[in-house]
Amino acid sequence: MEAMVPRAGAPASFAELTQQLQPAVVNIATRQRVRVANGNPFAGTPFEDLFGGGGGGATTREAQSLGSGFIISADGYVVTNNHVITADGQGEVQSITVTLSDGSEHTARLIGRDAQSDLAVLKIDAGKTLPFVKFGNSEAARVGDWVIAIGNPFGLGGTVTSGIVSAVHRSSGASRYIQTDASINRGNSGGPLFDMKGNVIGINNAIFSPTGGNVGIGFAIPADIASPIVDKLMRGQAIERGYLGVQIVPVTEDVADSLGLARNRGELVQTVQPGQAAASAGLQPGDVVVKVDGQEVSPDNTLSFIVANTAPGKRIPIEVIRNGKRMTLTATVGKRPSEEELAKQTFAPGTPDQDDRFNRAPEKQGEGLAERALGLSVLPMTPQIAGQIGLPADTRGLVISVVDGSSDAGAKGLQRGDVILSANYRDVLTVADLEAIIRSAKAENRAAVLLRVQRRGQPAAYLPVRLR
Repeated sequence: MEAMVPRAGAPASFAELTQQLQPAVVNIATRQRVRVANGNPFAGTPFEDLFGGGGGGATTREAQSLGSGFIISADGYVVTNNHVITADGQGEVQSITVTLSDGSEHTARLIGRDAQSDLAVLKIDAGKTLPFVKFGNSEAARVGDWVIAIGNPFGLGGTVTSGIVSAVHRSSGASRYIQTDASINRGNSGGPLFDMKGNVIGINNAIFSPTGGNVGIGFAIPADIASPIVDKLMRGQAIERGYLGVQIVPVTEDVADSLGLARNRGELVQTVQPGQAAASAGLQPGDVVVKVDGQEVSPDNTLSFIVANTAPGKRIPIEVIRNGKRMTLTATVGKRPSEEELAKQTFAPGTPDQDDRFNRAPEKQGEGLAERALGLSVLPMTPQIAGQIGLPADTRGLVISVVDGSSDAGAKGLQRGDVILSANYRDVLTVADLEAIIRSAKAENRAAVLLRVQRRGQPAAYLPVRLR
């Protein structure tokens, strides 16, 4: 058997490239004061005053954090992750120190930060021209391309690891990442991910690991996303992102099967926030968004990512499927609220309420199609039942009285007292309504039905349930 010839461009060594790039990679250390519990073991007892005075109160202690970064200009602008220079908990960062590859230390000034993208820009005055690196074109990166990750986690000199691009366009909400198997360990956050031309195509950001160490799954913020944000931060400009005001879920296999749609295409609108851009455009719960501003919505190009990277105030077309028909709406993109404001919003259903006040509801009257097909026994809603389960008296639908734990409905968390408002976008006021929809779905060879479910104290949400 003939020996395999390495593909063109496969490096025999990374030594020369590393030697050129390492001087631009720095260590970043913060000194901070963090709040800690007093730790008095006698707090709250009669011995509190005798042993340790005020005990039980909060005090502060000094702490440090370490990370990496890289120089992007000869006059000392440095890029890193925002979390590297952010205090723990309610602590306060008192100073930031940048250590260069020659061991010299310099106090850094924070120029700008963006929590959403986890990016920050620092400035040091080294009194000399500094080596620096440039952002490259991360969109040109292909799965299988060689990359090297350089960090300076402990100020003891750089560390270099190599690997390949494992995946591109790994999306998480409004963020997107490059995945690599190059080893990225704790302390390397904020360091650069280079292509074989020495360009920064990513900023090392996170690892996926059950142990905290490297297991070959690392993530980097793509340069094409980071570069314009860094440029704005250097100029002192605010980072604004687009916002529609919807809660969405992917069109999973179950959702697609219930609606007869293509899989891995589009996202299902669960809730629409009143007064926001989506509501003004006419988006409704149950709409399947398939295209936004000319871009197909997919797992690699999510609605959240497209909108977040659209300028507030821009008018964009949104193509949706509503009740099986395609239609196009026009939205004026809003401004994304702060992370603190978003955390206060109550879009998504919370933890299922375990307070069962439905014990006096009538029991089922024998097995029917809904129980055989869905594993659910249901009853028409009445004002009395609505009162027992904490819903308005005028709530209309079918209340679930029994859930078969072995069914898909049981596996997905449906429980006694939940109310089915619709199935496959059709209102269900009687058991016969639901059974007719099940028969129709089976006749169309659909493997699931899409239920809209109301639970006390939570927004109504869509849930696909497989038929059996």
